[in-house]
Formats: sequence, C-alpha cells, structure tokens
Amino acid sequence: MSMTEPRSTDAAAHSAPSSTSLKVTLPTLQEKKRCHVPISALTAYDFAMARLVDEASVDLVLVGDSLGMVMLGYESTLPVTMEEMLLCTRAVRRGVRRALLAADMPYASYHEDASQGVRNALRFVKEAGAEAVKVEGGRNRVELVARLTDAEIPVIGHLGLTPQSLHRMGGYRVQGKTVPAAEQLVEDALALEAAGTALLVLEGVPREVAARITEELSIPTIGIGAGPECDGQILVLHDLLNLSFAPAAKFVRRYGDAASLIRNAVEAYRKDVETRSFPSDAESYHLSAEARGNFVRGGAARAAVAPATIRQPRKA
Repeated sequence: MSMTEPRSTDAAAHSAPSSTSLKVTLPTLQEKKRCHVPISALTAYDFAMARLVDEASVDLVLVGDSLGMVMLGYESTLPVTMEEMLLCTRAVRRGVRRALLAADMPYASYHEDASQGVRNALRFVKEAGAEAVKVEGGRNRVELVARLTDAEIPVIGHLGLTPQSLHRMGGYRVQGKTVPAAEQLVEDALALEAAGTALLVLEGVPREVAARITEELSIPTIGIGAGPECDGQILVLHDLLNLSFAPAAKFVRRYGDAASLIRNAVEAYRKDVETRSFPSDAESYHLSAEARGNFVRGGAARAAVAPATIRQPRKA
C-alpha cells in the first residue's frame, strides 16, 4: 500500500559517522575490554528499529527472546518459538551493517541435549545471518557451549536472572544475593569461559558480584541490572523508549517517550481524517489540464445519455 521510493539497504545508505563505521566483530569487543572502553548493546526485533540502532553506532545488537513480551504480547519469554526468532533475526539482519548481530536461543531450542542446540544454532547462522547466539545457564551449559564453539558458532552466555528459568526462580528476582549464591555465579562464569563462551551477559545480580566476575574473566561482560563495572551495558530497546507498557525495572533508564510521540501522532492523524483536512490538495495527485478537461466532458456526456439507456421494468 506504500508508494514511497524504494529504500536502500546498502552499507553506504547508513548514516553512521565515518569514525565509527568499521564493522564490529568479537575481537573488536575483546579489544574494548582490554582497553577499558565500554561496550554498548541494545535489543532490536525489526528492520526499522535495527537500522536506527545501527546508525547510532551501538556495538552489539541482540535479537532477544524478549520480543515475545514487547512485540508479540506474551506474558513471558517461554512461548517464543524458533520460527518467531528466525523471522525477527532475518529482519534485523537486513537493518544492521556495522554492529555485531546476536540472537537468543529460545526456550526449548537447546534444552533437550547439546545436539538439538547445535542444530538450532546453525539455523540462526545459516538462515538468519546471526553472528553469535546467546544461551542461558551456567555449568549445565558447558557441553553445549563447547559443541557450539567447535561448530564455529560464537556463544554469548547469560547468568543471574535468566528469564527462561522464571518458574524455577519463582519470578523475576535478583540472583546471587548470598555469599554461596554469589560464589556459584563466579564459578559458573569461569566454567563458561573455559568452555569457549565469547561474551557473558550478567542480569539482575548485585553490583559487587558483577564487578568480581568482570575482573576475573578475560572475556567481556555485558550488564543489565548488574552495575557499572561490567565491560558493557545492554537494555531492551522498548524499555529505553517507554514502549513496554509495563512498570520499568530499577535498572532501566528511559531516554525517550516514544509511546507519547506515537500516540499523539496517531491522534492528530485521526482528527485530520475526521475533519477532512487530510489529505490536502497538495497531498493529492492530479490529472493534467488537458486530461482533466476531457475527463470532465466525458462525464457530462455520460450523464446526459444515462436516463435514456436505463431499461424500464416490465409491466406485469
């Protein structure tokens, strides 16, 4: 239904500054950790948002299974399917040129055994263009991480508040709040690194715990509700823009109010339609003067002969 000009998805069409236009890779992020340069990361789930995030020179774009809640209206991430994740990852891939693109492995896509996880992870790389996959869990994922690494698939780990463990945790609760629990997180992080994990997301853990893990690991850590000592930070884009339709978590900082912007724009459009002020004459297409004259004369001629051509109903 759109008649806009075809858009370009070429790298040249992106407007990121030249100083930040180099493709981000895993070695790029590892070098940032070594040089103590913070890593920026955000989620994205569709072409338009992905392109905007990429043009803002964010380092890592994650197609998170959080799309189930912010895009599909699910109550949790658990119902999200492989097909839904692949569809969104392909859309984001078309919008991202500079950032490293990663995708969440959804619940039940790697929980049966490592072979299942490898098969599904390969689909993200081959069918959707992902450059890394993210899996939740600690030492119980060591075999999977090793198998994925052997298959040349970079792995992002995820410890702490792991949403796919919602029922086991009894809700979305901060993890690692006791010394034994904190020590277990440290051990899990070290085990994941040893198995080949390239990056580690730390979610919903005390700042002090995340700081220690970040210090002990040689791989970058990406925090979400884990304090400023992590090597990088990630937020759900819809939380950042006030598009999640839910109270913000403690760690969320809202940088814009897209909900109000969209609502106000839609209300203004509706009012313009109802008052017939949209579309205006300038927003309408026109016949040429010659064609308009012929068209008007043709209409008048048809109107003049129309009564004579109408068949009268037969009498009974």
